[in-house]
Amino acid sequence: MPRKKDGMKYELLTRPTKGDDGKPLLYARPAIGIKFGMGMLDDFCNKYRGMHQGELSRVMQAFIDVAAIHMKDGARIETPIGSFAPKLRLDGDYTDPRKVKSKNVQFAGIEFIPSKQFVESLAGRIDNGFLQVAQPASTEQLRDPVAMEEALGKALRKGYTTANNFCYYSGLKYYTARRFLNSLCEGENPRLRKRKEGTVMHYIPIKRT
Repeated sequence: MPRKKDGMKYELLTRPTKGDDGKPLLYARPAIGIKFGMGMLDDFCNKYRGMHQGELSRVMQAFIDVAAIHMKDGARIETPIGSFAPKLRLDGDYTDPRKVKSKNVQFAGIEFIPSKQFVESLAGRIDNGFLQVAQPASTEQLRDPVAMEEALGKALRKGYTTANNFCYYSGLKYYTARRFLNSLCEGENPRLRKRKEGTVMHYIPIKRT
């Protein structure tokens, strides 16, 4: 059976509770490494969704301002991505409501409940299943030049790569991947050159004559 090579990467970590065999139970989480900031989402929407550059950021900022105006009175905000509501907590343990004063109530953040539409949209895009990462990504992987060379080759198939794209193929954390790519742009005979596209840094192979 061929080895699975695609899908959402995940890593396994141990829980504090143990199974019947006395070993810690495991849980899965996405292998953290790829992060997309608003600038990168803006660039994507501009190129592939017909939106003006920065339009998504302006919409999100407007939502933050408008939602906060209404949530300050305790309102829940319903949106296509889910609902938002203020969370409260007490500053201590109370059993008698008469002892709780307004000064004992504190703002504790924002509760977010994703919408069914948002959940189904993501679920519908996970069409390649899941791919286990052998171990949490770390700088240890940099000591395997063969693996790094293979990952770099895959990441450069389109003629360039980004730190996020290299994260996917190498399994490295974002900042480690960026440092690695930057190191290939330095020295007397650099292998890559950098070019900024919007807010995203592209790493392009240098062709030798």
